Amino acid sequence: MFDWLSSVSWPAVGQIILFDVLLGGDNAVLIALACRKLPPRQRRLGILWGALGAIVMRVLLVTVAIGMLEQPALSLIGGVLLLWIGVKLILPDDGKEHQVDGSENLLGAIKTIIVADLVMSFDNVLSIATTAERLAPPEQRTALVAFGLAVSVPLIIGGSRLVLWLLDRLPIVIWLGAALLGWIAGETIVTDPLLLGKDADHSWRLGAGLSCAAVVVVFGRILGRRAKPDDADAEGL
Repeated sequence: MFDWLSSVSWPAVGQIILFDVLLGGDNAVLIALACRKLPPRQRRLGILWGALGAIVMRVLLVTVAIGMLEQPALSLIGGVLLLWIGVKLILPDDGKEHQVDGSENLLGAIKTIIVADLVMSFDNVLSIATTAERLAPPEQRTALVAFGLAVSVPLIIGGSRLVLWLLDRLPIVIWLGAALLGWIAGETIVTDPLLLGKDADHSWRLGAGLSCAAVVVVFGRILGRRAKPDDADAEGL
């Protein structure tokens, strides 16, 4: 047990938890909306079983995604998508993702949670898969993903108000998370087999990581400023 703990890639675990918390706030809202019509006694069961089902499905998806990222060109595509995910993390929320119908029975609520979580969790899955593929040895990846999700999902559900409170008061955390996604995207792109591959020189990785982190922050800033006037106009209607 202690040997396994000492060999674990804790930076990978930390990044998995960070990304799932940063990108998973909408999922906590989703779970609450899906269970809102249930009787009070069934709400906890709906949240528990829905969250467990979502964790299992997400671990399976991440495991598949890790294998796909090892194929030529897919790391390149995944890296480009990560850039957009990083930018989107900075942009203001339009509220559209929270439009979830509640169910009046337990099984219906659980189904709604699992299906909607799968639809909404593409960014989480790609971010976690890329992190695990980069930082963890092959034999540890699935276990680390399962561990990271097992820690972060209950944190999101049980402490969603605290997490949102912290993010509202420390927006720098969101910007740092977005920049980190950009950094990972840069390294993922440059190490694709179609480009330099896994043997890419450290200077290439560093340059690509810094450049893509800057791209995410700059474009997030520009697009965020453009979105604010539109929001203000909408409120005035």
